[in-house]
Amino acid sequence: MDIRIKRAYEDAARSDGPRILVDRIWPRGVAKEDAELETWLKGLAPSIELRKWFDHDPEKWNEFRQRYLKELKKNDAAEDLKELQSIVKDHKRITLVFAAKDTEHNNAAALRDFLNNGDL
Repeated sequence: MDIRIKRAYEDAARSDGPRILVDRIWPRGVAKEDAELETWLKGLAPSIELRKWFDHDPEKWNEFRQRYLKELKKNDAAEDLKELQSIVKDHKRITLVFAAKDTEHNNAAALRDFLNNGDL
């Protein structure tokens, strides 16, 4: 399984496979018809509290990942997680779409790592 991540502001490509938005808030300035998304799984985004605490500070990255994984394992995310796992199972490649400027320290990168490592 090839799980890629891509900013919502980058053009979609055929090679992306199904594109899944994993942010709680729609990316500013991106028209829904231009996003070319398979689905939007808001339930896989970090809580507002966790997102604000993290504030995309790379020094908080490891702690953010631990807290985020705990959130994903709660029942609140179960339905969206099940849908994501179904999409992953049915495709050779998927792309997790996010809006953050930091392409290394964001929830899509953490989610990709959790899926690749079998944490979820």
